[in-house]
Amino acid sequence: MGFWQRFAAVIVRPVMIMWTRRTWRGAEHIPATGPVIIVANHLSHADPLVASHFIYSAAERWPQFLAKASLFSAPVIGPLLKRVRQIPVYRNSTDAAKALEAAVTAVKSGDLVIIYPEGTTTREPDLWPMRGRTGVARLALATGAPVVPMVMWGPQHIFDPRTHKFSVRPRRPVTVVAGPPMDLSRWTGVPPTAATLNELTDEIMLRLRDMLAEIRGEAAPPLWSPTRAESKKETR
Repeated sequence: MGFWQRFAAVIVRPVMIMWTRRTWRGAEHIPATGPVIIVANHLSHADPLVASHFIYSAAERWPQFLAKASLFSAPVIGPLLKRVRQIPVYRNSTDAAKALEAAVTAVKSGDLVIIYPEGTTTREPDLWPMRGRTGVARLALATGAPVVPMVMWGPQHIFDPRTHKFSVRPRRPVTVVAGPPMDLSRWTGVPPTAATLNELTDEIMLRLRDMLAEIRGEAAPPLWSPTRAESKKETR
């Protein structure tokens, strides 16, 4: 881990210790070395801070995130994202594939990469995970790296993406749980057809959904599709 990653950790850790009341489980599933893909649900723009704190405390590793490219040109945060080697995602452009290529390179180089398969904060009405995009399946198949599921509940109370309200109230309860690496062996060597990619992506999202249901103590609903929801609105 380089200077800038350690510098970021020095800043983030004390802030998060003051800001959150933590319930953490499964830190032993975050490997201290070697390539790994962390897949996580996405509730809030505070998620990366919460996830980074958990992972650094568990394994003294600084994760690489896939973040929307516009953040890299923002004052202050843009230069910092570049320094700590985060991966820009160029949505809806000819450069969109570059993010996946960069993530594959990072994982094959032995880095820890976090990906939010939904591609954005969840729009499911009750904050359950949505159906994911297939980039996570492509990354898993291209690298063969362990895929560790991680779920969070509570970051939405720090920053609510729906109201855009930011809370500075200290000691917000936040739960983070990491699970053991997923067994994806039945997809080993399988051609990455559309059906395969969708099946693998759904498998990952179902695992995240079920882990979140355990945290929330609620029955998990079917995976929610924003595309289908929009289609229903249009036909009304």
